[in-house]
Amino acid sequence: MAFRLFVPILAGATLRERLAACVGATIGIALTGVISGLAMGGGPHVAMLVAPMGASAVLLFAVPSSPLAQPWSIIGGNTISALVGVTVAHFVHNPVIASGLAVALAIAAMSFTRSLHPPGGAAALTGVLGGPAVAAAGFLFPFLPVALNSIILVTLGFLFHKLSRRNYPHVHVPVPNSHGTADRPPAERVGFRPEDVDAALAALDETFDIDRDDIERLLRQVELQATVRAHRTLLCQDIMSRDVISVPEHAIADEARKQLLDHNIRTLPVVDAEARLVGAVGLRELTRPTDTVKGVMSTAGTASPDTPAMSLLPVLTDGHSHAVVIVDAERHILGLITQTDLLAAAARVQTADRPQLKAVA
Repeated sequence: MAFRLFVPILAGATLRERLAACVGATIGIALTGVISGLAMGGGPHVAMLVAPMGASAVLLFAVPSSPLAQPWSIIGGNTISALVGVTVAHFVHNPVIASGLAVALAIAAMSFTRSLHPPGGAAALTGVLGGPAVAAAGFLFPFLPVALNSIILVTLGFLFHKLSRRNYPHVHVPVPNSHGTADRPPAERVGFRPEDVDAALAALDETFDIDRDDIERLLRQVELQATVRAHRTLLCQDIMSRDVISVPEHAIADEARKQLLDHNIRTLPVVDAEARLVGAVGLRELTRPTDTVKGVMSTAGTASPDTPAMSLLPVLTDGHSHAVVIVDAERHILGLITQTDLLAAAARVQTADRPQLKAVA
């Protein structure tokens, strides 16, 4: 149990992510020092760095999704705080009073400019207690080297995360409504609402190091996982249709359209010469000009027979997919589950779980 003290407390932290952060920090800090040294005339062997950059690198590479690690937070927070520290040191000559006042005013300045960044507190202290070099630089210090360091570090962080396929700067991308209307996507119309998240944050009356939209996204994923767990015994093979209508990939569009209308279905799996699934078409795809089905088919959503049925919710409520094809390891079609199949199964399970009301005479 004692070893639990060394377990990272960051949600979602993995060994792979921590190792990537170490590599990123090594490259970022080293290159920032070298480039800053060259820019300021110190040469390639002089690391022209201020101490707060180390803390900024921790946030930038270890928790790039944090609101405190975004580009404006790093650049604005460090620069503004350093400027506050230098200004306080210019007017207040008692180092003890100046130190406390500089950090306090830096927090206020960062809060008003929406650039809150914890290393900014260190930048403010450096402006007060940095010694003769900082005093000699005066009001140039917040810009050279603090702002220069910050800009270079953020640029290198952006390139590193781009190459490692991470989302930085961290931007919440809302799920679009496929119909082009103002309605929220189907999956977001049930359960809690955005105003519930705001009310919960107000009730807790605490500050969390996570974007408000990310909280909502996390809670919706929690809801989905809870639904899957609650219905984990209901598998795709339990509710799938087994007599599946399909069409060869070289079939003409009119033939596929006739199959859809004759069988009153919305999704038609497309198979190759060996009867393996290669795609799917619906009336939407067949509105485009084509000679064969292969030219307009889309990617088919698939699952295995032993997949929990409720895990298909994200696919069947995305506004695009109307069915999921159940396939084996060789992609031969075993069955098909539509939105209606999943809705009927969910309703049946809820009815079975609900206590039956007895009539009272």
